[in-house]
Amino acid sequence: MCPFVDKIMQFVNEYYLDPIFQDSGYNPVNTLTWALILGICVFAVAKLLDKWNVKVDERFVFSIVPFVLAGSSLRVMEDAGIFDPPFSYLFITPNIYFVVFVGTVICLLFSRWLYSSGRVTDWNRSFALLGLGWFVLNIIALLVVEDMERPFSLIAIVSSGTLFAGAIYFLLEKVGWPYINDHLNLMIIWAHLLDASSTFIGVDTLGYYEKHVVPAYLIDLTGTALVMYPLKLAIFLPVIYILDTQFTADEESRNLRTFVKMVIIILGLSPACRNTIRMALGI
Repeated sequence: MCPFVDKIMQFVNEYYLDPIFQDSGYNPVNTLTWALILGICVFAVAKLLDKWNVKVDERFVFSIVPFVLAGSSLRVMEDAGIFDPPFSYLFITPNIYFVVFVGTVICLLFSRWLYSSGRVTDWNRSFALLGLGWFVLNIIALLVVEDMERPFSLIAIVSSGTLFAGAIYFLLEKVGWPYINDHLNLMIIWAHLLDASSTFIGVDTLGYYEKHVVPAYLIDLTGTALVMYPLKLAIFLPVIYILDTQFTADEESRNLRTFVKMVIIILGLSPACRNTIRMALGI
């Protein structure tokens, strides 16, 4: 039994624990595992919000954005060495997702309590402001220990991501693709092209490297991170089409569609913001 146990522990250390402790990124095994866990968590969160009578509409999705910024900047705080081990392990993927989730839920429940007690008239706004405050505090902490070494990278990433998204919008509108005028669909395209821009500028011009398995393989194959732009579009334009054509039967289907769009936005915006903040600070 001992050799068998040793092999299991070696497997767990190599594919799960070492990437966390050494912050070495992803491999095929932990990528598939985290994707499976994400799917389970997405289903559980959807049920939880339904139980709390939280309507996942466009306003709720946009009120979540400040928490994405807060989580991304919290991850950069770990990159900057603000936290020491073992506390720092909480802020490495996938652990940081649970940390940010707990913080977000606390803010959500507090905002709902403020609304139910009559202290505020719009809990979505209070919720968003709490996330924005969290993000601002993180940025202040980062600026205390780090200098803004590359402000041009922030401008370049946001500008290029926005220009590409704008070009895709006008192109699809010109050919009459009806789904491009949906605000959340536009947000999906913008968030993921922002992520593509951050990867391209970081890898091709600043010497960073891609940690995710599939993008890293395609970048090595093509020799440039420009491949991220067509990759993102090839994945998410069909996803948008499927969501907007297949999830229309009833109110429950439409709510699920909005929730899935929110998750997709988070998956693009989170690494885009982390990459952008890191590069701007020279970390």
